[in-house]
Amino acid sequence: MAEKLRAGWIGTGVMGYPMAGHLLAAGYPLTVFNRTKAKAQGLLDKGAAWAASPADAARRSDVVFTIVGFPADVQETYFGRDGVCQALAPGQIAVDMTTSPPSLAVEIAAAAAKAGASALDAPVSGGQVGAVGAKLTIMAGGDKPSFERVLPLFQKMGQAVTFIGPAGSGQHCKMVNQILIAGNMLALAEGLAYTKECGLNPKLVIEAVSPGSAGSWCLNTLGPRILKGDFAAGFFVDHFVKDLGIALAEAKRMKLALPMLALAEQLYVALQAHGHGRLGTQAISKTYEALNERGK
Repeated sequence: MAEKLRAGWIGTGVMGYPMAGHLLAAGYPLTVFNRTKAKAQGLLDKGAAWAASPADAARRSDVVFTIVGFPADVQETYFGRDGVCQALAPGQIAVDMTTSPPSLAVEIAAAAAKAGASALDAPVSGGQVGAVGAKLTIMAGGDKPSFERVLPLFQKMGQAVTFIGPAGSGQHCKMVNQILIAGNMLALAEGLAYTKECGLNPKLVIEAVSPGSAGSWCLNTLGPRILKGDFAAGFFVDHFVKDLGIALAEAKRMKLALPMLALAEQLYVALQAHGHGRLGTQAISKTYEALNERGK
């Protein structure tokens, strides 16, 4: 019988809540913390225990997971007052599933090792739909034995789980993921802008090109949503801008020129500037509409 590790969970937002719920449903003893307790109430009602702080959640767990909003939140969760690193003890594992800088993942791993514990950076792809359906893609960095110990828990949350390499590798892999998505999103928006200007039926165009080499998840899933005017967030523009900024910073550090990434970041920042940060990434089509708006 598989080991039933005690799990701690910090961050019960649109992603973290369903992910933690899958562990609870699978029978793992779960202790949760969130800055707003009400957002974790559903998990508490189902049997999860409440922690008073990130440190308290870590102290009561064999594996403590974190998925919070931004790198500053990760920094505070691990190194702030009553942070996770204050409570880590030998044999424990900390798993950060937030998308944040690879350098921060390395810093967390070093702090964990100093306490005799270990850490994994395991960002995810798949958005809220993937989190709810336990169909996330999980890319992990850290030490292999810790990954293998946590793997049964990862498999309750995702359908594609890959160990990439040492600390920081999971975050680097997530940057590749976001670079690829950025390119796909710009291509989708430009293709639909061209379609509209030509006066073609966009639904028919998507049906015509999606079975061929131009087909993609973005085209098949987000294209129809754009046509319906459905810009609800599966993944927030605000979070995508954060991710693209991390990727650009890493590219600059490596003296690597990635002009498409830079363009995508600026176009998404423009979307933010127009007040659309809480929409989904498919709202990039609004930026193209503004760029191509004809004078009256």
